[in-house]
Amino acid sequence: MSVAAINRALAAVIDPELRLPLTELDMVGEVSIDGSHALVEIKLTVVGCPASAKIERETREAVLKTEGIDSVDVRLGVMTQTERDSLKTKLRNGKPPRFNPFGQETLTKVFLIGSGKGGVGKSSVTANLAAALAGMGHRVGLVDADIFGFSIPGQLGLADKPTRVDEMILPPVSGNGVKVISIGMFLEDSKPVAWRGPMLHRAIEQFLCDVFWGDLDYLLVDLPPGTGDVAISIGQLLPTAQTIVVTTPQVAAAEVAERSGSVGLQTGQAIFGVIENMAWLVQSDGSKFELFGSGGGAAVAERLTVIAGTPVHVLGQIPISVALREGSDAGTPIVLSDSDDSAAEVILEIATKMSKSKLGLAGKRLGITPNQR
Repeated sequence: MSVAAINRALAAVIDPELRLPLTELDMVGEVSIDGSHALVEIKLTVVGCPASAKIERETREAVLKTEGIDSVDVRLGVMTQTERDSLKTKLRNGKPPRFNPFGQETLTKVFLIGSGKGGVGKSSVTANLAAALAGMGHRVGLVDADIFGFSIPGQLGLADKPTRVDEMILPPVSGNGVKVISIGMFLEDSKPVAWRGPMLHRAIEQFLCDVFWGDLDYLLVDLPPGTGDVAISIGQLLPTAQTIVVTTPQVAAAEVAERSGSVGLQTGQAIFGVIENMAWLVQSDGSKFELFGSGGGAAVAERLTVIAGTPVHVLGQIPISVALREGSDAGTPIVLSDSDDSAAEVILEIATKMSKSKLGLAGKRLGITPNQR
C-alpha cells in the first residue's frame, strides 16, 4: 500500500457536477497512511456543496478498495480563492469568462425544440429525447428556455439547485447524466416570472455563457411556445442550431406550428424536422383512434419545405400514451422506464435520427491555409 495507490483509487471518483475525476480537479488534499488506516482530505469547491455527501461516500469506498487499507478518515474542506481561480481557469480551457461555447466554432450538435402553441407536449418530448440520447452514451445538456412555463426539472426528476463557484454556475445533473439548467432552479415556491425582453435575453445568455457545460455531444433547448423574444435571442446566440418543430395532428395546431419553424429560418437555423405528438390513441383491439384528427405533422413539413427551400420531413408520429404522461409527472422519462411503450419506441427512433445527423460546417474555420502562388 502507498499514497500513490490511494491517489490512483481516487482517480475513479467523479465529481457529480463537473463530471471529472477529483484528482484532475485538484480536489484531493493531504493523503497519509498510518498502518492500515488512511487519512484523505477532499477540498470542495464551495461551502455547502450539495454533492458533498456523495463525494465523501464514494471517496471512502474507493480508498477502502486499496490493498492494505482497512479504515479511512475522509475530511472535507473547502478550496481557497486561489485554488478556485485555478480550477475555473482549468475548466475554461483557455477561454475567457462569459464565453459562449456553442457559437460558430462549436462541435456540439444543437437542437432547438419548439412549437407554435402550448399544450402539444413539447417539453415532455424534449426531456425524453435528452434522456434517450444520454442513454445511448452521449454527453447531453438541456436548457429549459421556456422561462414563463418551465417544467423540465420536474420532468427529469431534478430538485437540486445549481452550485455557484463565484460567477461560474454548475448545472444539476439528472440520474442518467443530462446536465440541466432552468429558471425554475433559481426561484422559490414556483413564483411567476414577469420579465420583459432585455431580462429574458440576459437570462438566456447566462444559461449559455455562465454555466459550465463541459464537452457536450448534444445541447437541446426547450423553447417557449410561439415566436417571441426568447426564440429570437436563442437564434442569435446559437448560430449552428437546427430546429425541431413539435405539433399535434389538428389543423389549428399545425397552422401555428409553421411559424415556430419560420422564426428559426429568419435567424439562420436550419429545420431538422417535424414531430407529430398525440398522433392517435391505440385501442384495445389494436386499431388507431385519431382523437385530434390527422395530417397535421405532414402539413407542417410540407409548408416548411416550401418556406425553407429544402426538404423537411416528419421525424416521427408519437401516439398518445398514459405511461408517457405518468413518467413526465413522476420525473421518470418513459424511454428509461418503459422503452417498449409505443411512444417510447418512436422517441428512441427520433433520437437515433438526431444522433446520425451531420454537424453543419457553414461558416466554420477549417484550419486550412491555402498555398499562395
